[in-house]
Amino acid sequence: MEAIARRFFSSDEQSQLAALPADEKVAAFFRCWTRKEAYIKARGLGLSLPLDSFDVSLAPGEPAALLRGAGNYSVRELPAPEGFAAAVVAEGTDWEVVLNGLVG
Repeated sequence: MEAIARRFFSSDEQSQLAALPADEKVAAFFRCWTRKEAYIKARGLGLSLPLDSFDVSLAPGEPAALLRGAGNYSVRELPAPEGFAAAVVAEGTDWEVVLNGLVG
């Protein structure tokens, strides 16, 4: 996990991850990775877009957000079973996620 973060996360994300208590790091790592993956998929660029060229939120309790370098895109966290992370990214900010009739 730490080697992947050093290779792919921005320096700010690496610092935030390192500052977390040990029992929160794994979940934060997957929140970060999932939000980054959702962004590059939304852009249709895949890994040709360097993952350290933009920042996402990752701290526990912090809302899902694209923080730097993401232009006019926004992210929403999706409900996921314990131990999993899910996110969706779309262009603009005026959109919401609707799952089985529930708005989130």
